[in-house]
Amino acid sequence: MGVTIVSTSPFADQRPGTSGLRKRTPVFQQPHYLENFVQALFDEAAIPAGSSLVIGGDGRFLNREAIGTIIRMAAGNGVTHVIVGRGGLLSTPAASHLIRQGSAGGIILSASHNPGGPDGDFGIKYNAGNGGPAPESFTNAVATRAASLTSYRIAALPAFDLEAIGRQQVGTLTLDIVDPVRAYADLMATLFDFDAIRALFASGFRLRMDSMHAVTGPYAVEILERRLGAPAGTVINAVPLPDFGGGHPDPNLTYAHELVAEMFGEHALDFGAASDGDGDRNMILGQRFFVTPSDSLAVLAANATLVPGYRSGLAGVARSMPTSAAVDAVAEKLGIPCFETPTGWKFFGNLLDAGRITLCGEESFGTGSNHVREKDGLWAVLFWLNIVAVRGMSVEAIVREHWATYGRNYYTRYDYEAVPTDAANGVMAHLRAALAALPGTSLGGRTVHAADDFAYTDPVDGSTSAKQGIRVLFTDGARLVYRLSGTGTEGATIRVYIESRETAADRLGMETAVALRALVDVALGLAEIVARTGRTEPTVIT
Repeated sequence: MGVTIVSTSPFADQRPGTSGLRKRTPVFQQPHYLENFVQALFDEAAIPAGSSLVIGGDGRFLNREAIGTIIRMAAGNGVTHVIVGRGGLLSTPAASHLIRQGSAGGIILSASHNPGGPDGDFGIKYNAGNGGPAPESFTNAVATRAASLTSYRIAALPAFDLEAIGRQQVGTLTLDIVDPVRAYADLMATLFDFDAIRALFASGFRLRMDSMHAVTGPYAVEILERRLGAPAGTVINAVPLPDFGGGHPDPNLTYAHELVAEMFGEHALDFGAASDGDGDRNMILGQRFFVTPSDSLAVLAANATLVPGYRSGLAGVARSMPTSAAVDAVAEKLGIPCFETPTGWKFFGNLLDAGRITLCGEESFGTGSNHVREKDGLWAVLFWLNIVAVRGMSVEAIVREHWATYGRNYYTRYDYEAVPTDAANGVMAHLRAALAALPGTSLGGRTVHAADDFAYTDPVDGSTSAKQGIRVLFTDGARLVYRLSGTGTEGATIRVYIESRETAADRLGMETAVALRALVDVALGLAEIVARTGRTEPTVIT
């Protein structure tokens, strides 16, 4: 097996964002672009001799070709054992689970909820040995290395077959092709009461799961239809496609329009769910009823002991800073810690590894637990099904009872996508300049209690992260949050989060848009969104 050292020039734009490096697909197709970044990953990961590496992705355009390149580069960098999902497929939570079985780390190819295809998006990230996204210290080092790289190493390997499950000896490399679904499905069976969920389906309970032509299709079919007995056809858009069928694999009310139309139609089913490109996000719907991700996390925490895997209780919970404080009220009643972290699943990793938390979630349709070190879309669906099966109540009834017990956090997010970077930075600079003068002032009839640019000190290792989003906190518990997203590939995405808390029984059943109308006007006016971006409407409202 020959190893070639290929001369190259560094790229200045290979700094990972919230979850890895994401760019338009044609950018990754530039000569040496993928190889440069992968070499920087290998240089910084320093995978020990004799260790294994997991590789897989969501099946989007360029996935298979990139995996072939990465396998050859792994061999060129001294890796002797690689584990790959059949066909190059692995959902992100399934990859995390495989890594946690004893691998040194893993390379996951996905741009998550972003569109795919020749003109879509592509992404790559490194997960450490705990199965979670690499910490900021690692990704910063990768960016620095990529910016100075002048060569990469790649091996000339004999042909190998990504479709043949089993072990192949490819030169000095041992290549294990594994069923991407089985180990994950087996893990779910240890966490949830499959008998109870099976009985729920046998009773006539009707579910629709939209996999959006993304990676969770095979997982959902295996678990929901084959193992749990849901009728064939319960899972729609179940075949992963390189361009996600021309759709946008983001499980929200805007992009999962086929599911939403069915669940809010005349013949609505009992339960609706969707997942995203790489399987780590989820949307939960009841019959003509949408569950916000923030409420979902709170409901799971409040009902966790009904589920076998969490019957002994929760060590603690965590949410990202922009996520509503709904789960905070649950943690207070349960007498457990509640941590507020920056956006990005990597910030939950230390808390999970240290046993400080059991459940965690983000408002961007991501929820998870200590079973892996990633958010997990299908896991969240099964958790909800388990609760519904045990309680014998509809999704809506469970949520409304929760509000009556803990209060309701009305919550919405306005996304302004592909905003010119200078304009987006101008919005944030304007807000930062206003922070010092805001406390004590009145905005829309509410008094500002505090305003800051959120900074986080990790309670486990003491590391710090600054400038994680602007917060405006009101004395009545309402909040405004502004941040630039790190998951886009064109321009910048401004996210505006608006939250108001209600505990009065006669104010728990309002429409979210009505409850937050005045506060939305305050949020957009304070940031001067229209004047600074020219956008009169957000791209997406969730």
